[in-house]
Amino acid sequence: MKKHNYSAGPCILPQEVFEKSSQAILDFNNSGLSILEISHRSKDFVAVMDEARSLALELLGLEGKGYQALFLAGGASLEFLMVPYNLMKVNGKAAYLDSGTWASAAIKEAKFFGETVVVASSKDQNYNNVPKGYSIPADADYFHCTSNNTIFGTQMKEIPTTNIPVVCDMSSDIFSRQLDFTKFDIIYAGAQKNMGPAGTTLVVVKEEILGKNGREIPSILDYAKHIKAESMYNTPAVFPVYASLLTLQWLKNLGGIAAVEKLNNAKANLLYTEIDRNPLFKGAAAVEDRSVMNATFLLNNPEHATVFDAMWKEAGISGLPGHRSVGGYRASMYNAMPIESVQVLVDVMQALEKAV
Repeated sequence: MKKHNYSAGPCILPQEVFEKSSQAILDFNNSGLSILEISHRSKDFVAVMDEARSLALELLGLEGKGYQALFLAGGASLEFLMVPYNLMKVNGKAAYLDSGTWASAAIKEAKFFGETVVVASSKDQNYNNVPKGYSIPADADYFHCTSNNTIFGTQMKEIPTTNIPVVCDMSSDIFSRQLDFTKFDIIYAGAQKNMGPAGTTLVVVKEEILGKNGREIPSILDYAKHIKAESMYNTPAVFPVYASLLTLQWLKNLGGIAAVEKLNNAKANLLYTEIDRNPLFKGAAAVEDRSVMNATFLLNNPEHATVFDAMWKEAGISGLPGHRSVGGYRASMYNAMPIESVQVLVDVMQALEKAV
């Protein structure tokens, strides 16, 4: 039976990426060696890293605009630390928008480096919306936001304009929608949502903002050193980077971000329309902030859960239960999720309506 993978991450990837990756595990580039055992300094892998970094910038529209793309280790969680290390001045301060669990985790790390101003928070509403109407202090060293909140199913629809550097955690909606990416000075994203398997993190940095904070930075945490070493300062995650390259190639061949955004909107509209229409369900996030990537929803009557759970499992659906912070259900519809899988979920929701 075909599986419909709604896991929030690690998550669904394009079928062709699985096929090409599996072949490379057996024999990479007809070298007689597996991608799992080749040297990261080999000509074949250096070419992979170079293309992956270049293609990331191309898809984001940032080629030739002063940005560098890096593939680093440690996930987005390490970036919570690296961002203030590289940008917050000694005795400086940073501004953060608290829109979810991971934004809160980033704030916690920044506090080790200096004054951390939370410009707004939706924590008291269990993060069911993205805060609005806040002001960003002009004397902050940078402003940090999280574009999509995987756990709570909310997404920033507008990025604020400010004269200070803007840093964005795009782990769960990178490459999913068109934005003016030049508004950002640092973008970072764990690979395991829209880009590849867990194990590497894309960081896009505008070089001109580095080296200005007067802080001594440990080498492994210094963006400038990683840029100089072309993401080879230490041994990179060879296989995750390769799989990420394959996913970026797939996205380019699809028509890039503009093309996949149309598909993503169609999937989200299909599911949210059913959530709003079906009297058995209700959305968990504020309507105006609903995420295109992660739809969170609840049963109006929890007693229907046993029947519904059995029905979606029977249909081959996987990874649907919501995070414990929200409960209910979470349908993660990343780039590689086909609309046919969303239709299967909608069909099950309609079948439940008829059954009860």
